[in-house]
Amino acid sequence: MTGIEKITGRIEADARAEAAQIAAEAKERCAAIRAEYEKKAEDAYWETLRSGVKDAEDRAERLGRLAGMEAKKSTLGLKQSMVGEAFDRALNKICDMPAGDYVSAMAKLACKAASTGSEAVAFNAKDRERCGAEIVAAANLLLQEQGKPGNLTLSNDTRPIRAGFVLQQGDVEVNCALETLAELSRADLAGQVAAVLFD
Repeated sequence: MTGIEKITGRIEADARAEAAQIAAEAKERCAAIRAEYEKKAEDAYWETLRSGVKDAEDRAERLGRLAGMEAKKSTLGLKQSMVGEAFDRALNKICDMPAGDYVSAMAKLACKAASTGSEAVAFNAKDRERCGAEIVAAANLLLQEQGKPGNLTLSNDTRPIRAGFVLQQGDVEVNCALETLAELSRADLAGQVAAVLFD
């Protein structure tokens, strides 16, 4: 082996050793980079999963609250409907009272509502014909018993009301229609009616 061959062989051996070392370092560096990115990918995966789970839990909680509010709203609507139905039934019972009881109740109401005792009393067409004169006569007797003038008169006018009457004196009217009185008393009585219905 000549000196050049020895030198060439040594250069080749050194180059191979250096190439092997570079390859080993590159392989090591690649493995480190791969491990680092695998760790980052795994961390990102778990972070995404945790975030997704939290988002799903938050959404489920929101939907649960929304469903709860809708259920309460629906229940409240049903209760209000039932209270309204109770008022409607009470009004129906009053309208369907026997004539004598109806005359007595309306006469007492007219007596309480009259301020001068000389108002005209306007009914719906049916009540005017059926019992209007009796109610006015009974109310006048009650007013006289209280020492007030009993001069109520039966109005020729009729009103589009379900039951009850309207007292008229000049331009002043007192609405004693039962549906109006029921609506006005609803705010005060709705709580009591609900307590009876739902407790």
